[in-house]
Amino acid sequence: MSDTDGDEGEPLWVRILEFPLVALVIATILFAVASYLADLFLAYQPNMGSSANAVSRAVLTIAMLWVTYKLIISHLGDKPRDDLPLAGAIARGAQGLVIGFLLFSAVVGVAFICGAYRVTGYGGTNGFLINLASFALLPAFGEELLFRGMFFRWIEEFGGSWAALVVTSALFGLAHILNPNATWFSSFAIALEAGVLLGGAYMLTRSLWLPIGLHAAWNFTQGFIFGVPVSGIASNGLVRSELSGPDWLSGGSFGLEASVIALVLATAAGTWMAVQAKKRGLVFGPMWTRPGAIVIAGQKRLA
Repeated sequence: MSDTDGDEGEPLWVRILEFPLVALVIATILFAVASYLADLFLAYQPNMGSSANAVSRAVLTIAMLWVTYKLIISHLGDKPRDDLPLAGAIARGAQGLVIGFLLFSAVVGVAFICGAYRVTGYGGTNGFLINLASFALLPAFGEELLFRGMFFRWIEEFGGSWAALVVTSALFGLAHILNPNATWFSSFAIALEAGVLLGGAYMLTRSLWLPIGLHAAWNFTQGFIFGVPVSGIASNGLVRSELSGPDWLSGGSFGLEASVIALVLATAAGTWMAVQAKKRGLVFGPMWTRPGAIVIAGQKRLA
Protein backbone atom coordinates (compact mmCIF):
# COMPACT_ATOMS: atom_id res chain seq x y z
CA MET A 1 0.00 0.00 0.00
CA SER A 2 1.39 3.41 -0.93
CA ASP A 3 1.50 6.29 1.51
CA THR A 4 -1.03 8.17 -0.59
CA ASP A 5 -3.79 5.60 -0.24
CA GLY A 6 -6.78 6.72 1.84
CA ASP A 7 -9.12 9.66 2.11
CA GLU A 8 -8.62 12.20 -0.66
CA GLY A 9 -5.20 10.76 -1.42
CA GLU A 10 -3.55 12.33 1.64
CA PRO A 11 -0.10 10.97 2.53
CA LEU A 12 -0.02 8.50 5.40
CA TRP A 13 2.02 10.82 7.64
CA VAL A 14 -0.59 13.57 7.21
CA ARG A 15 -3.41 11.21 8.16
CA ILE A 16 -1.44 10.13 11.23
CA LEU A 17 -0.91 13.73 12.34
CA GLU A 18 -4.59 14.52 11.75
CA PHE A 19 -5.83 11.55 13.75
CA PRO A 20 -7.77 12.98 16.74
CA LEU A 21 -5.66 11.47 19.53
CA VAL A 22 -2.41 12.40 17.81
CA ALA A 23 -3.66 15.96 17.30
CA LEU A 24 -4.54 16.02 21.02
CA VAL A 25 -1.01 15.03 22.02
CA ILE A 26 0.49 17.72 19.77
CA ALA A 27 -1.92 20.34 21.13
CA THR A 28 -1.11 19.38 24.73
CA ILE A 29 2.61 19.76 24.06
CA LEU A 30 2.02 23.19 22.51
CA PHE A 31 -0.09 24.19 25.51
CA ALA A 32 2.69 23.13 27.88
CA VAL A 33 5.33 25.00 25.85
CA ALA A 34 3.25 28.19 25.82
CA SER A 35 2.73 27.97 29.58
CA TYR A 36 6.45 27.34 30.14
CA LEU A 37 7.45 30.33 27.98
CA ALA A 38 5.06 32.55 29.92
CA ASP A 39 6.61 31.39 33.21
CA LEU A 40 10.08 31.94 31.74
CA PHE A 41 9.29 35.54 30.83
CA LEU A 42 7.69 36.14 34.22
CA ALA A 43 10.85 34.99 35.99
CA TYR A 44 12.58 38.13 34.72
CA GLN A 45 9.94 40.65 35.72
CA PRO A 46 10.58 42.82 38.79
CA ASN A 47 8.60 42.18 41.97
CA MET A 48 5.69 44.61 41.78
CA GLY A 49 3.75 43.32 44.76
CA SER A 50 1.44 40.32 45.09
CA SER A 51 -1.56 41.86 43.35
CA ALA A 52 0.39 43.31 40.41
CA ASN A 53 2.38 40.09 40.04
CA ALA A 54 -0.84 38.06 39.92
CA VAL A 55 -2.32 40.32 37.24
CA SER A 56 0.88 40.25 35.19
CA ARG A 57 1.05 36.46 35.35
CA ALA A 58 -2.58 36.09 34.32
CA VAL A 59 -2.35 38.54 31.43
CA LEU A 60 0.89 37.14 30.00
CA THR A 61 -0.12 33.47 30.35
CA ILE A 62 -3.55 34.03 28.83
CA ALA A 63 -1.98 36.00 25.96
CA MET A 64 0.54 33.23 25.25
CA LEU A 65 -2.11 30.53 25.33
CA TRP A 66 -4.52 32.58 23.19
CA VAL A 67 -1.90 33.25 20.49
CA THR A 68 -0.77 29.61 20.48
CA TYR A 69 -4.36 28.43 20.18
CA LYS A 70 -5.31 30.88 17.43
CA LEU A 71 -2.19 30.39 15.33
CA ILE A 72 -1.61 26.65 15.70
CA ILE A 73 -3.90 24.56 17.91
CA SER A 74 -7.17 25.57 16.27
CA HIS A 75 -5.77 24.42 12.91
CA LEU A 76 -4.75 20.94 14.05
CA GLY A 77 -6.58 17.73 13.12
CA ASP A 78 -8.61 16.91 10.04
CA LYS A 79 -11.49 19.17 11.16
CA PRO A 80 -9.88 22.51 12.08
CA ARG A 81 -12.10 24.87 14.05
CA ASP A 82 -11.87 27.88 16.32
CA ASP A 83 -13.77 27.52 19.61
CA LEU A 84 -12.72 31.03 20.66
CA PRO A 85 -14.43 33.08 17.93
CA LEU A 86 -14.57 36.82 18.46
CA ALA A 87 -18.15 36.89 17.20
CA GLY A 88 -20.44 36.36 20.16
CA ALA A 89 -17.57 36.31 22.67
CA ILE A 90 -18.95 39.11 24.84
CA ALA A 91 -22.51 37.78 24.85
CA ARG A 92 -21.50 34.18 25.58
CA GLY A 93 -18.96 35.22 28.18
CA ALA A 94 -21.50 37.46 29.91
CA GLN A 95 -24.04 34.63 29.96
CA GLY A 96 -21.45 32.43 31.61
CA LEU A 97 -20.67 35.10 34.21
CA VAL A 98 -24.33 35.43 35.14
CA ILE A 99 -24.88 31.66 35.32
CA GLY A 100 -21.75 31.11 37.41
CA PHE A 101 -22.66 33.87 39.85
CA LEU A 102 -26.27 32.75 40.27
CA LEU A 103 -25.36 29.08 40.56
CA PHE A 104 -22.77 29.49 43.29
CA SER A 105 -24.93 32.05 45.07
CA ALA A 106 -27.63 29.35 45.14
CA VAL A 107 -25.10 26.92 46.64
CA VAL A 108 -24.25 29.42 49.38
CA GLY A 109 -27.93 30.17 49.95
CA VAL A 110 -28.78 26.53 50.51
CA ALA A 111 -25.71 26.10 52.73
CA PHE A 112 -26.82 29.10 54.80
CA ILE A 113 -30.33 27.71 55.22
CA CYS A 114 -28.86 24.36 56.29
CA GLY A 115 -26.57 26.04 58.82
CA ALA A 116 -23.40 25.06 56.97
CA TYR A 117 -22.37 28.63 56.04
CA ARG A 118 -22.35 31.83 58.05
CA VAL A 119 -20.78 35.27 57.76
CA THR A 120 -18.45 36.10 60.64
CA GLY A 121 -17.35 39.60 59.65
CA TYR A 122 -16.32 42.06 56.96
CA GLY A 123 -13.33 41.13 54.89
CA GLY A 124 -12.57 44.02 52.58
CA THR A 125 -11.53 44.56 48.98
CA ASN A 126 -7.78 43.93 49.30
CA GLY A 127 -8.10 40.52 47.69
CA PHE A 128 -9.94 41.75 44.59
CA LEU A 129 -7.11 41.65 42.04
CA ILE A 130 -5.65 38.37 43.29
CA ASN A 131 -9.08 36.73 43.23
CA LEU A 132 -9.83 38.12 39.79
CA ALA A 133 -6.49 37.18 38.23
CA SER A 134 -5.34 34.04 40.05
CA PHE A 135 -8.63 32.39 41.01
CA ALA A 136 -10.95 33.52 38.21
CA LEU A 137 -9.46 34.62 34.88
CA LEU A 138 -6.30 32.50 34.63
CA PRO A 139 -7.74 29.13 35.71
CA ALA A 140 -10.96 29.73 33.79
CA PHE A 141 -9.18 30.46 30.52
CA GLY A 142 -6.34 27.97 30.88
CA GLU A 143 -8.35 25.04 32.22
CA GLU A 144 -11.22 25.48 29.77
CA LEU A 145 -8.83 25.74 26.84
CA LEU A 146 -7.10 22.55 27.97
CA PHE A 147 -10.00 20.39 29.16
CA ARG A 148 -12.81 21.50 26.85
CA GLY A 149 -11.02 23.18 23.94
CA MET A 150 -8.51 20.38 23.52
CA PHE A 151 -9.28 17.19 25.46
CA PHE A 152 -13.04 17.32 24.93
CA ARG A 153 -12.69 18.35 21.29
CA TRP A 154 -10.45 15.49 20.17
CA ILE A 155 -11.77 12.80 22.48
CA GLU A 156 -15.20 13.63 21.07
CA GLU A 157 -13.91 13.39 17.51
CA PHE A 158 -12.56 9.94 18.33
CA GLY A 159 -15.02 8.40 20.80
CA GLY A 160 -18.10 10.62 20.65
CA SER A 161 -19.66 13.27 22.88
CA TRP A 162 -20.62 11.08 25.84
CA ALA A 163 -17.16 9.51 26.03
CA ALA A 164 -15.62 12.98 25.91
CA LEU A 165 -17.88 14.21 28.71
CA VAL A 166 -17.07 11.24 30.94
CA VAL A 167 -13.31 11.25 30.32
CA THR A 168 -12.80 15.02 30.62
CA SER A 169 -14.94 15.18 33.75
CA ALA A 170 -12.86 12.42 35.35
CA LEU A 171 -9.60 14.10 34.33
CA PHE A 172 -10.82 17.47 35.61
CA GLY A 173 -11.63 15.98 39.00
CA LEU A 174 -8.31 14.12 39.14
CA ALA A 175 -6.43 17.34 38.33
CA HIS A 176 -7.69 18.79 41.63
CA ILE A 177 -6.53 15.90 43.85
CA LEU A 178 -3.26 17.69 44.68
CA ASN A 179 -5.02 20.89 45.80
CA PRO A 180 -4.75 21.86 49.47
CA ASN A 181 -7.22 19.95 51.68
CA ALA A 182 -8.29 17.79 48.73
CA THR A 183 -9.78 14.34 49.27
CA TRP A 184 -10.93 11.65 46.89
CA PHE A 185 -14.50 12.78 47.52
CA SER A 186 -13.68 16.41 46.69
CA SER A 187 -12.14 15.27 43.39
CA PHE A 188 -15.20 13.11 42.71
CA ALA A 189 -17.42 16.11 43.42
CA ILE A 190 -15.36 18.36 41.13
CA ALA A 191 -15.52 15.73 38.38
CA LEU A 192 -19.31 15.60 38.50
CA GLU A 193 -20.37 19.13 39.32
CA ALA A 194 -17.70 21.05 37.40
CA GLY A 195 -16.85 18.48 34.73
CA VAL A 196 -20.46 17.92 33.73
CA LEU A 197 -21.41 21.59 34.13
CA LEU A 198 -18.57 23.00 32.04
CA GLY A 199 -18.67 20.11 29.57
CA GLY A 200 -22.41 20.59 29.15
CA ALA A 201 -21.91 24.33 28.55
CA TYR A 202 -19.39 23.54 25.82
CA MET A 203 -21.60 20.89 24.22
CA LEU A 204 -24.56 23.24 24.13
CA THR A 205 -22.79 26.27 22.63
CA ARG A 206 -19.82 24.69 20.82
CA SER A 207 -17.82 27.65 22.08
CA LEU A 208 -15.39 28.09 24.99
CA TRP A 209 -16.72 31.50 25.97
CA LEU A 210 -19.71 30.23 27.98
CA PRO A 211 -17.68 27.74 30.08
CA ILE A 212 -14.89 30.30 30.54
CA GLY A 213 -17.34 32.92 31.84
CA LEU A 214 -19.12 30.35 33.99
CA HIS A 215 -15.87 29.00 35.44
CA ALA A 216 -14.51 32.48 36.18
CA ALA A 217 -17.69 33.67 37.88
CA TRP A 218 -18.04 30.45 39.91
CA ASN A 219 -14.50 30.85 41.31
CA PHE A 220 -14.72 34.62 41.82
CA THR A 221 -18.12 34.44 43.52
CA GLN A 222 -17.09 31.80 46.03
CA GLY A 223 -13.70 33.34 46.78
CA PHE A 224 -14.10 37.12 46.65
CA ILE A 225 -17.80 37.62 47.34
CA PHE A 226 -18.58 34.88 49.87
CA GLY A 227 -15.11 34.23 51.30
CA VAL A 228 -15.23 30.48 50.64
CA PRO A 229 -12.05 28.49 49.82
CA VAL A 230 -11.63 28.04 46.07
CA SER A 231 -10.95 24.35 45.45
CA GLY A 232 -9.27 24.07 48.84
CA ILE A 233 -7.32 27.35 48.60
CA ALA A 234 -8.20 29.99 51.20
CA SER A 235 -9.28 33.31 49.72
CA ASN A 236 -9.75 36.85 51.04
CA GLY A 237 -13.26 38.02 50.20
CA LEU A 238 -15.68 40.83 50.87
CA VAL A 239 -16.81 38.90 53.92
CA ARG A 240 -15.18 36.49 56.33
CA SER A 241 -17.12 33.28 56.53
CA GLU A 242 -17.19 30.00 58.39
CA LEU A 243 -18.24 26.56 57.20
CA SER A 244 -19.61 24.18 59.81
CA GLY A 245 -21.42 20.89 60.10
CA PRO A 246 -20.57 17.52 58.55
CA ASP A 247 -18.10 17.60 55.69
CA TRP A 248 -20.63 16.14 53.24
CA LEU A 249 -22.78 19.24 53.81
CA SER A 250 -20.16 21.98 54.21
CA GLY A 251 -17.34 20.55 52.11
CA GLY A 252 -15.00 20.79 55.10
CA SER A 253 -11.63 22.48 54.60
CA PHE A 254 -11.85 22.10 50.82
CA GLY A 255 -14.88 24.41 50.64
CA LEU A 256 -18.42 24.18 49.38
CA GLU A 257 -17.32 22.60 46.10
CA ALA A 258 -16.88 19.36 48.06
CA SER A 259 -20.41 19.56 49.50
CA VAL A 260 -23.43 17.58 48.40
CA ILE A 261 -25.16 20.94 47.84
CA ALA A 262 -22.81 21.98 45.02
CA LEU A 263 -22.71 18.41 43.77
CA VAL A 264 -26.48 18.29 43.28
CA LEU A 265 -27.10 21.83 41.99
CA ALA A 266 -24.16 22.10 39.57
CA THR A 267 -24.49 18.55 38.24
CA ALA A 268 -28.20 19.12 37.64
CA ALA A 269 -27.44 22.32 35.70
CA GLY A 270 -24.76 20.58 33.64
CA THR A 271 -27.01 17.62 32.93
CA TRP A 272 -29.74 19.97 31.72
CA MET A 273 -27.28 21.61 29.30
CA ALA A 274 -26.12 18.24 27.98
CA VAL A 275 -29.72 17.14 27.45
CA GLN A 276 -30.47 20.36 25.59
CA ALA A 277 -27.41 19.76 23.41
CA LYS A 278 -28.76 16.30 22.62
CA LYS A 279 -32.16 17.72 21.66
CA ARG A 280 -30.48 20.23 19.33
CA GLY A 281 -28.50 17.56 17.53
CA LEU A 282 -25.17 18.63 19.04
CA VAL A 283 -24.24 15.22 20.44
CA PHE A 284 -22.13 13.03 18.18
CA GLY A 285 -21.18 9.37 18.08
CA PRO A 286 -17.72 7.77 17.79
CA MET A 287 -15.75 8.39 14.62
CA TRP A 288 -16.30 4.83 13.39
CA THR A 289 -20.07 5.43 13.29
CA ARG A 290 -20.08 8.80 11.52
CA PRO A 291 -20.54 9.09 7.77
CA GLY A 292 -19.13 12.58 7.46
CA ALA A 293 -19.55 16.05 8.84
CA ILE A 294 -22.15 18.78 9.09
CA VAL A 295 -21.97 22.54 9.29
CA ILE A 296 -23.14 24.39 12.41
CA ALA A 297 -22.97 28.17 12.60
CA GLY A 298 -20.63 28.29 9.63
CA GLN A 299 -18.12 25.87 11.14
CA LYS A 300 -17.49 22.25 10.20
CA ARG A 301 -18.66 19.95 12.97
CA LEU A 302 -18.77 16.26 13.68
CA ALA A 303 -21.63 14.23 12.28
